[in-house]
Amino acid sequence: MNLARTFLALREAAHAHRFEAALRDPAAAQAHLLETLRRDHAQTAFGRAHGFTGIRDADDWRRAVPLGDYEVHRPWVDRLLAGERGVLTRQDPDSFCITSGSTGAPKLIPVSHDWREAYAAQTRLWIRGAMRDHPGLFAGRILTLVSPAVEGLTERGMPYGSMSGMSARRAPWLARRQYALPYAVALIRDHEARYFFVARVAMAQSVTALLSPNPSTLHRLAGVIANRADDLLRALHDGVAGAPLPEVLQLEGPVDLQERLAPHLAPQPDLAKRLTAAASRDGRLTPAMLWPDLALLGCWLGGSAGLQAGGLRALYGRDVPMRDLGLLASEGRMSLPLEDDSAAGVLNIHAVHYEFLPEDISSPRPDAPTLLAHQLQDGGRYRIVITPGQGLYRYDMNDIVEVRGFVGRTPRIAFLRKGRDMLSMTGEKLHLNQVQEALLEAVAAEGVTLWQYRLVADVDRMAYDLLVEPSGEPWSAEVSARVAAGLDAGLSARNIEYASKRHSGRLGPPRPILMRAGWAEAVSRAAFASGRREAQFKWNPLSDAWDDLSRAHADPAVVSEAGA
Repeated sequence: MNLARTFLALREAAHAHRFEAALRDPAAAQAHLLETLRRDHAQTAFGRAHGFTGIRDADDWRRAVPLGDYEVHRPWVDRLLAGERGVLTRQDPDSFCITSGSTGAPKLIPVSHDWREAYAAQTRLWIRGAMRDHPGLFAGRILTLVSPAVEGLTERGMPYGSMSGMSARRAPWLARRQYALPYAVALIRDHEARYFFVARVAMAQSVTALLSPNPSTLHRLAGVIANRADDLLRALHDGVAGAPLPEVLQLEGPVDLQERLAPHLAPQPDLAKRLTAAASRDGRLTPAMLWPDLALLGCWLGGSAGLQAGGLRALYGRDVPMRDLGLLASEGRMSLPLEDDSAAGVLNIHAVHYEFLPEDISSPRPDAPTLLAHQLQDGGRYRIVITPGQGLYRYDMNDIVEVRGFVGRTPRIAFLRKGRDMLSMTGEKLHLNQVQEALLEAVAAEGVTLWQYRLVADVDRMAYDLLVEPSGEPWSAEVSARVAAGLDAGLSARNIEYASKRHSGRLGPPRPILMRAGWAEAVSRAAFASGRREAQFKWNPLSDAWDDLSRAHADPAVVSEAGA
């Protein structure tokens, strides 16, 4: 055991040293990384098609490889799915991450052994920094909420699933032994049941760290703890599951949920009595009562997630430190936060190649000029482009970030919002194409006509408001409700992340709000009056907040209730 701990400590120290050295000279670190990427993947189909052998510097890189989103990469990924080898990377993928795309088809991100290890190493850097500042982090158990590593199989039998599940399954044994939950809990199909068993298993343990990117997940867990308190406390007292055992995914082999849960279900009548008394005194059961020794909450603190995170301390403990997990996605880890209560994190300058575009470029050309990491300005806002090493080259994340200082000479970035034509509150990443298709389908099904619409994110309610101005005959409340329900169904069919968030309760159903005639015209004229040229004006059908003019054209009672 001591030898294993020593080996891991030395390995992580060496990795941290390389990272810290890169922070001091980001230009050199990025040039070295670009040369490594070019050399390693020059003989792939993508590398040959884009002349990797002739690339000598960042200017050559920009000229040789077009900038693009997943749809640019999809034909190459399709070749992998068809069984071709050596398409995007020297080491072929052994699995895929699945996430929502801008079209109805989901994105399948290639995952190879080496890239998975690189992703995990970046996660361990976060843990290393958190442990430095919070020595009690691993004094108890670590509660991480993950999705299944294998959610399905491609036509050729290749597994696909979530990066969180893959990372949890392949973490070092010394880390896995600290987990509060058996992995089988992540395989529970029904989201409500999954949250219940997360609470049931973890409430019997001393949890000192709770990690989940989306604050909405932590709010949902707190809601289940409060609403199912009687069932949970009775089960803790009696040493039983507390609910019928649900169906679990069996794609990775037979899973006996009863067997996996049994070691965690011993009766604890004294603890149950103390918690019952505390809940009776305060009027509800909270996570702070279950886990009084919580040393750190890890979740996103930037963008709309930051508003949700602000309410977590009331549930998990007023004095509990909070640290952003970094700008991360299925495509890669882009930043590493090094301090509490800040959405900013330093670029993973040694592991991901970065380029940046000015914030106002909404639809960049494949040959759009980009800035490199060492060329960014403090306070500047940029659209981030990454080459993380798993086969996505010059990949436009459609994320807007802000530079907030530097570590050494390397920028610290904070996520602000998704780029144009996309909304996201809990990671669902709704694209305008999906919204338009689903809404037009719902409107056609009702046989009504629509003049203009806008989908507005309401973070307080964790749901979308559908603002609609009909044309022709006015819509009844019943018709608008059915249109909103049709939109909900259409988005669920087109976006797997939206469907998952709706099913788990992290997102509520969209609410229709009928706007008075003339709303769209008034908003447009206000834009012209502010200096926007009419010929260049583009209606914004997606918005992350209400505006005053729209509020004035809606039912005041409805808008007040929406928190606009």
